[in-house]
Amino acid sequence: MIQLTRLNNHPLMVNSDLIKFVEKAPDTVLSLVTGEKIVVLESSEQVLEKIIEFRRVILSAPTQQPADGLAAGHASGAAPGTARQAG
Repeated sequence: MIQLTRLNNHPLMVNSDLIKFVEKAPDTVLSLVTGEKIVVLESSEQVLEKIIEFRRVILSAPTQQPADGLAAGHASGAAPGTARQAG
């Protein structure tokens, strides 16, 4: 999510994955894949910088290891959410 500002100066969080394209007309208009249009104070260059920075942070985040109990279930060969039957 990126934080932008509506024309009335109210902050707005936008899921950047939903942005289809950004227009300069003369205000910056975001067109979402849902068909919704949002007009923001930031320039199209600033919107692009925010998207790039957000993705940089997400992609550089360390991967999380599963909890010990969960990892043990996978190590035994059991599929997640299933119990092994004695037989």
